[in-house]
Amino acid sequence: MKKLGFLSFGHWSDAPHSQVRSAADALLQSIELAVEAEKIGLDGAYFRVHHFARQLASPFPLLAAVGARTSRIEIGTAVIDMRYENPLYMAEDAGAADLIASGRLQLGISRGSPEQVVDGFRHFGYHPAEGESDAEMGRRHAKVLLEVLRGEGFAEPNPTPMFPNPPGLLRLEPFSPGLRARIWWGAGSNATAVWAAQQGMHLQSSTLKNDESGKPFHVQQAEQIRLYRQAWKDAGHAHSPRVSVSRSIFPILTEQDRRYFAQDAHSQDQRGYLDANTRAIFGRSYAGEPDVLARALAADEAIAEADTLLLTIPNQLGVAYNLHVLQAVLSHVAPLLGWR
Repeated sequence: MKKLGFLSFGHWSDAPHSQVRSAADALLQSIELAVEAEKIGLDGAYFRVHHFARQLASPFPLLAAVGARTSRIEIGTAVIDMRYENPLYMAEDAGAADLIASGRLQLGISRGSPEQVVDGFRHFGYHPAEGESDAEMGRRHAKVLLEVLRGEGFAEPNPTPMFPNPPGLLRLEPFSPGLRARIWWGAGSNATAVWAAQQGMHLQSSTLKNDESGKPFHVQQAEQIRLYRQAWKDAGHAHSPRVSVSRSIFPILTEQDRRYFAQDAHSQDQRGYLDANTRAIFGRSYAGEPDVLARALAADEAIAEADTLLLTIPNQLGVAYNLHVLQAVLSHVAPLLGWR
């Protein structure tokens, strides 16, 4: 058995064939898709966060809305860029969203990827300390978030408060028990996957990672996952680790599917540079008839290593079509692979 969820970037545009033409469309359709995905038996609804772009950006109102409209499905992010975040304010927002969802929040965070603007986090008021890189700042913010999510008091109470205080140091409220154990780290390298394990965070690995060996993407990603699991074991954490990978998977069942995705049947890994010093490898997409897809996916070593698979969706094609894609994976591909 494998947990299956969708991952939406929440794009919107006024392109002629887009079904998502505004920010309101993107948000409301995200909620609607999560509700319908729960009905068909999907396990998770996840959303990507990008700033300065026509995509989903402020996750907590959306997560709270999805949590209020659903009862079973996991809700999460993949990922929130911690370079942009005030970790204490974020802990309050995350606690509220998790309580609304009755403890179903799976919060994916990371140091982030190249964004739409130069050093966008500076516009949010965040600056790396002297001698610190922006990636190190993101990890520093993450460690503060993890600490305050433990729920222990750290702030000295006012001796003359407006409202009575409980005894001792104060923690942030609202506090959601268990959320600290449901934080995930989006790792782009082997080293950051090991770091995430040491911090007691679950691992999210997408279709992009640093090219550290020249091997095929799924092989490198599987090696990253194994390093993560060993580091988790070495750290001796009390709870069990989870690992997700994301893939674009499109069963071809109709002529409409064929028009949209037949070209992806020949997709291959790609390599490029995220910046002047970082060579990256981008994983392939999967498309084809269900039996062909099942054979290809069975050979993906990283999917085999992961317990959770996030299906990256073309959200601009609208709720109905994306629900069709998700149902097709659940009904026609997952059973062939023993995921259902």
